[in-house]
Amino acid sequence: MNIRAQRVAEQMRKEITDILLREVNDPRTKNATITSVDVTGDLQQATAYYTVLGDDATVKAETQAGLDKASAFIRREIGSRIRLRKTPELSFEYDSSVAYGSHIDSLIRDLNRNDQ
Repeated sequence: MNIRAQRVAEQMRKEITDILLREVNDPRTKNATITSVDVTGDLQQATAYYTVLGDDATVKAETQAGLDKASAFIRREIGSRIRLRKTPELSFEYDSSVAYGSHIDSLIRDLNRNDQ
């Protein structure tokens, strides 16, 4: 990813977080935390990765549905906040790396307890 795409991705992450906190009224999206955004080199598509509190599959599904429903509104808001020739198409994906890191951390803690 080139430097401009990285800067656009970081700015989009900040703006999406702000839009979710202040503008989107869907209660399904209130638990979502945007962890990162990947933008293609030509700035045509963007994927926003999010996490939610808890491991419940229904919460993840509801959050995904809420984000998918709000994606057009979020894209329009980003278009008005960031000066780009064309606002990237926006999609949302669940970021499982945080849950995986938490799982590894708990395994290490269990190993340390067993050693003592």
